[in-house]
Amino acid sequence: MGLLDGKKILVTGVLTDSSIAFNIARLAQEQGAQVVLSSYGRVLSLTTRIAGRLPNPAAIIELDVTNEADLAALESRVRAHFPEGLHGVVHSIGFAPEAALGGNFLNTSWEDVSTAMHVSAYSLKSLTMAAKPLFTGGGSVVGLDFDATVAWPKYDWMGVAKAALESTSRYLARDLGAQNIRVNLVAAGPIRTMAAKSIPGFDEFEKVWNERAPLAWDVTDPVPAAQAVVALLSDWFPKTTGEIIHVDGGVHAMGA
Repeated sequence: MGLLDGKKILVTGVLTDSSIAFNIARLAQEQGAQVVLSSYGRVLSLTTRIAGRLPNPAAIIELDVTNEADLAALESRVRAHFPEGLHGVVHSIGFAPEAALGGNFLNTSWEDVSTAMHVSAYSLKSLTMAAKPLFTGGGSVVGLDFDATVAWPKYDWMGVAKAALESTSRYLARDLGAQNIRVNLVAAGPIRTMAAKSIPGFDEFEKVWNERAPLAWDVTDPVPAAQAVVALLSDWFPKTTGEIIHVDGGVHAMGA
């Protein structure tokens, strides 16, 4: 038996087979889950192509987490494939305009900051509430994070957005716990994904991890983070909520 036997899981953010999201979907299927993916707009074709590399077919629904119409339609779009609803949702969504990254912190406009906050933090609340009617008897929401307890070089307003994501997850855990809905985050170390390519100076993160991680860190290996997400989606963490699980080789626990 697999960790997710019989589970129905929605995974957002699958764009390439090197992404954490793709490996979550892959491992979830290997552990017995049925998976539906979400995508939108111009990247829908990317998701469709990459979905063909999963062990089993996965339906793809359209979802832009900043679009109220898409959020309102999420329940019906999921039920078209999983009439009985969902057991878990993976939030693998983040974006900041170029002007909000790269050492431009003091000069970034509110327009760019608000985009980063909306897509990268508020969307956890939007997605969770849109999916809430699909949970029967409880469920698990897991988001992907990057440690926001310190200021990282050139991460700028995305770092602020991640701090907001962490706080949002705690408030969701507080307000949804009575309905047995768990909300947790996995704070992964740096992985060379499509999102990472948009971060100026990403090589600096790699240097930090090579120097500080007590456990050897591989920026090309998304599997450890994906495994943690799958575990949190399972019934093996029935009383864990509002938590941040660090899968970063231990860097978060080390001094400078």
